[in-house]
Order: sequence, then C-alpha cells, then structure tokens
Amino acid sequence: MKNLLIITTTLALLLTTTFVIGQNTRFSDPKTVIKEQFWGNLYMDGGQSFFCDEPFSKKGFMLTEGYIYPLADVRNALSCGTSRECEQDNRYRQIASDLHNMVPVRNRTELRRRNARYEDLGITVKEDDCGIRESGHFFEPPVRVKGDVARTMSYMVSTYDLPWLGSSRVFQSWNRIDPPDDKELSRHKRVAEIQGNENPFIADPNRVEQL
Repeated sequence: MKNLLIITTTLALLLTTTFVIGQNTRFSDPKTVIKEQFWGNLYMDGGQSFFCDEPFSKKGFMLTEGYIYPLADVRNALSCGTSRECEQDNRYRQIASDLHNMVPVRNRTELRRRNARYEDLGITVKEDDCGIRESGHFFEPPVRVKGDVARTMSYMVSTYDLPWLGSSRVFQSWNRIDPPDDKELSRHKRVAEIQGNENPFIADPNRVEQL
C-alpha cells in the first residue's frame, strides 16, 4: 500500500511538472516582453510580416505585434473584465506574454481580424493582396500559414485550457495541408530558447489530430 502511494504521488508530480513546463512560466509582463523580447530580441534583425510575408528590417508604424489567439478572446475566456482589469490578473499576464502566440502583423490586418473566427471560406470569397479571405466575422489565412495558425491555436487551447476560435476540424485540416517548414521551425526554436518552453504541436504535428 505504501509503495502504491509513493508511485501514485510520483506520477502526479511528473504530470504536474510536464504541465508547468509546457506553459510560458518565464514571462508575465506583456509590455516588457513585447518591447524587449519580441521586437528587441526575436525580430531584432527584422523578418517577414506573418500573414502578408512582407520583409521588414525593423518595426515601423505599419507593423504591430499580432496574436494568433487574440487577447480579446483570452479576456473573454478568463472573464477577467476589461483590458485594464485583466492586466491585474496573473493568469492573463502569463498568457499575454507568450511569444508562441505573437507574430508581426500589418496594423490594418490586425484590426480587421481581432474579433474574427477562423474558417474555410472557399473560392467564392475573393482573396486580398496577401491571400487572406474575409467574410463577416470569419477569417481565412493564406495557405502558406494555415498550418502555423492551426498549431499555435492547438497550443493555446491545450496549454491554457482556452476554447477553440473555430472548428477543431478546420484547424486539423490546415495542419495537414501546411506542415511545418524551415521558417516555422527556425522561429519555434528561437522562441523556445528565449521563453524556455516548446510548442509540442510544431515538434510533433500529429498531436493536433489527437485534440
């Protein structure tokens, strides 16, 4: 009986440790992370905007930090109140500081998609110059980043127990048609080095199918 208790306790500790390691536990100050780690470290040498793939050498007035899982939806899920009220919530600050969820985005794109739900809209909806399709409150990213969106969404849902922002079947489909490429893998490695945790759905995309 004593041995069984020891084994059970050990397993519980291992599971708890795995859960904690899977989250961002290093950062909890979103404003500082955006300035020092996102723009000042991860994109210190420039890069490409996420949805439109436009090169940039530094953050300009046309770019902003975007969130694959929008922060407004995080606030709704946590029921922590307004932006100012949620900033006092430790859980919200942890999630809002997670670099795996942040991408460089054109200002106008981020404004349009903040309250949208992800969906396959089909060829009846015309693409814009970036390959984005939009209709009402629905948003379909370009094919080249559909898998990136799916794996980030899977990470946020699984890691922080947040609701899906669209059908899980849509994200599973996007994960299959757009597997991780060198660009996504390179970014993921850098984020993991900075933040101290990985997105397991990039390391093993098959995990998306298990959600």
